[in-house]
This record gives sequence, C-alpha cells and structure tokens, in this order.
Amino acid sequence: MQNKVLILDFGSQYTQLIGRRVRELNIFSEIKPYNKLPEDLSEYTAVILSGSPLSVRGEDAVHPDLSEIRGKKPLLGVCYGAQYLAHFNGGSVEKSNTREYGRANLNFVKDNEPFFDKVSTGSQVWMSHADTIKHLPENTTLLASTHDVENAAFKFDGEETYAIQFHPEVYHSKDGKQVLENFLVKIAKMEQTWTPDAFVDKTVAELKEKIGDEKVILGLSGGVDSSVAAVLLHKAIGKNLHCIFVNNGLLRKNEYSEVLKQYEGMGLNVKGVDASARFLDDLVGESDPETKRKTIGRVFIEVFDDESHLVENAKWLAQGTIYPDVIESVSATGGPSQTIKSHHNVGGLPDFMKLKVVEPLKMLFKDEVRRVGASLGIDKALLGRHPFPGPGLAIRILGDITPEKVAILQEVDAIFIDGLKKWDLYDKVWQAGAMLLPVNSVGVMGDERTYEKCVALRAVESTDGMTADWVNLPYEFLQKTSNDIINKVPGVNRVVYDISSKPPATIEWE
Repeated sequence: MQNKVLILDFGSQYTQLIGRRVRELNIFSEIKPYNKLPEDLSEYTAVILSGSPLSVRGEDAVHPDLSEIRGKKPLLGVCYGAQYLAHFNGGSVEKSNTREYGRANLNFVKDNEPFFDKVSTGSQVWMSHADTIKHLPENTTLLASTHDVENAAFKFDGEETYAIQFHPEVYHSKDGKQVLENFLVKIAKMEQTWTPDAFVDKTVAELKEKIGDEKVILGLSGGVDSSVAAVLLHKAIGKNLHCIFVNNGLLRKNEYSEVLKQYEGMGLNVKGVDASARFLDDLVGESDPETKRKTIGRVFIEVFDDESHLVENAKWLAQGTIYPDVIESVSATGGPSQTIKSHHNVGGLPDFMKLKVVEPLKMLFKDEVRRVGASLGIDKALLGRHPFPGPGLAIRILGDITPEKVAILQEVDAIFIDGLKKWDLYDKVWQAGAMLLPVNSVGVMGDERTYEKCVALRAVESTDGMTADWVNLPYEFLQKTSNDIINKVPGVNRVVYDISSKPPATIEWE
C-alpha cells in the first residue's frame, strides 16, 4: 500500500502521538524502530524521524543509515531527529546553557515558505530538549527561531529534507497539526484518503485472506475494543467466529449477565464461561501488581485453551488489543521506548497453545476504534462505554484479592458509575472507576467508632489514553456519591477523589 508515512522511533514517548496526528490528517502512518528499517521502502511516501531521550553527542547515539531515504523521499526530523540531521551532516549540537522545556513562541518564521504556510510569528510550540543545534550544516536554510533556540527549524537546500527542534505532535504546539499537514500534503503531495470506512474495507479484505475458512475464537469483554474487533471479524469470516465471554470474578456488578444480554441481536455467536473461582483461587495471597496482571493473563490463556478444544478445528485466537496497550507494554514494533507496565493481552501465546493470534485493532488508538465502530454501525451506547481494564477490579484493589474485597468494590463502583449517568456526567468523562485502598481509617457511625476501608474515586478526560487529566466533577455530585457509598456499602467509611494527571500518574493505580 502506497501513500503511507514511515515514522522511525528513536525511543521518544511522543513517537506514538506523531502517528496519531498523522492519522488525524487521514493519512496512514506506521512506526518502526530506527534499527529495523523495512526492506521495502517503496510503499512509503514520506519519512519522519522521532525524538529521543538520547543525545546525538553521546556514545550511545543512534545512527541509522538513511542513504535510501535522504534526498529520495520527503524527510522530517523532529527534536532528536533534527539534531541527528544537523550533527551528522556537518553542523554542531551542544549542551544548551538554558534548557528549553515546555511552551515557547516562534519569534521568526521565514516568509513564503510552504513548510510554515498558515503559521505565523508568535505561534506557540512545545520544546523538550537539553541539547541545542548551535550551527547548521552547510547548504541549509534557517526557517524559524524562538527566543532561546535560534535554529528551531531548517531545511536542506535542493531536497525535501526538513528539521524542527519543537514537537508538532503535542497539543501545546498550537499549529503543530498545520506544520505536519504542510509537510505531508503540500510538500510530500500525499493524499488524505485514510478513513474509518477505508480501514474497514482494507482490514476485512486482509482478514479474509489471512484466515480463509479457518475458525477464530475471540474473547469478548463487553467493552468497545473487543466488540469492534468482533464485528469486524464477523464481517470478514461470519459463522467461523466463535466469541467467548469469560467471567473472571473481577467484573463490575452484574456485568457478566448484562454483557451476555448486550450481544443478543448483534448476530454474534457468543458463549459465556464462568471461570471466576479459577481466577480468584490463583490470585490468593498475591499483592504485587505485575504478578497479578500476569496471573490473570495466564489463567485467561488457560481458559481459552480449554475452550478452544471445544471448537473443532479452531486455529486462531482474536484479541481486541489496541495501540496504547502495545505502547505501554513494549515499544511499538520492538523499538527502544521504555516499558511502563504489562498488559494481559499483549505479548503472544505460550508454546503449548496451538492457536495463532490475530489482532485487527492493534494499530488503532481508542478514538479511532470508536470511529471504526460507528462506521460498522455499532450502537452508540456501546461505543460510548468507558474503557475497563482487562485485569478488571484486580488492579483497582491494591494489595491481595479476596471475594469480600471484590464485593465491596463492585458496590462502590456501581454507585459511582450509576451516579455519573444520573447526573448526566458519564459521557463527559473518558474513564471512571473506584480503587479499594489497602488501609483502614477511623470513622464514627452513630455513636460507635469504626475502623474500615478507604476508597478512591477516579475520573479522567482523554482522547487516546496516552495522556489524561482529572475531571473537575461538581462538589455536589462528589458529596452525594460519598454519602451514598459510606451509607450503603458496609466496610467503607472514607471516600477520597484522585486529582492526579497522566503523566506522571497512570490512569489505573496498578
């Protein structure tokens, strides 16, 4: 497929945002690690070099061979990418005397330059670097400066190679999307044809070719990702898709029965499997967050292995893995970015399981999954459902897991989520949930002293899960919710509200 952008990942946590911004322009992008260049570059129209936590002056500086790209395809270096193009082509990069991190403003933009079309002096950009480009290479032209960074943008004369010290992919670069559009559409002449409908058509065709007449088992969760994956696969292979919804004992209150009912009438072949005792038994006494995740992942695989033997000639296991899952578990496609935490549905299958994995959504962000779901005609209520972690309430119960703790948190969560819906706040929140903390606190109920559990409520706004801000819920709502929880849930006498953003915190507590 031509008309694709290749993004070379040098390890920046912003790399995936570059890909997302490109897709917002209806242009498809793929991220590859800098040390694993695709053998066939003919399918890529343009290339972008990402930022990096490394320094081009360091001994560990990455130095990929760009001889098949530079001067042959439109090329854009971002931050480290810009320093790379300067440092290894005769310019000089030095440690900055005044590290520039955060907001800055362009105080010089070259006139009549297509790269900065519709971007004017004073435009806010986002900087994040300790090094600075002191001298540009020969045969280059300065395109933009800020107060502290003279060489904020430049291009190589006689070729479509551009470099910018700021990050156009982040929200705080106000004209960042315009800069990317100028580079990709005006300079690289790319067509803006990648849409949800185009994704569906292409993916269905690929699934038909890949799977053929073989049978696929899919784990449904009741959430957006697995539901969209199911409908997409059903569109491709029909009756050969066998959906299984597993009750791991860590679902929300009444979720097992409600989810099974939800899929009635969607034309999907769905089987419910209650494995709650199996999961909870294997989690007894386990408090470490990573071990809990991996235990749930292991049992999840074991349950599916058992169920796969009941589906004659099943060859594939489908999962609703999406891009942020992959990014936080390991850098996309094996690049150098740092692992944040593992995800239960990322990383392949053990050798004993003879199923091949198919993940039709693994290159999509959450908002893109919802747009694809709308294109497939999935009900708006299902598409608008908040994300819910694969390990369920296990990572919202800090410390060890017991049936009693699960029951407490289910009640607390139900009051919180139902309240958001009644107060018309649910659709204004990207994700919400309650955490059961591993501490007791002193309280008074009537004339008696209590020493009971504390719960934390969490509600965030986001678009893709990569970054998130806490939601300023009305005090009246929080007051009512707190009172309801304390009065209706035995064992809880204190409620707090989490006002941490991501980063530095994550959305879930574990």
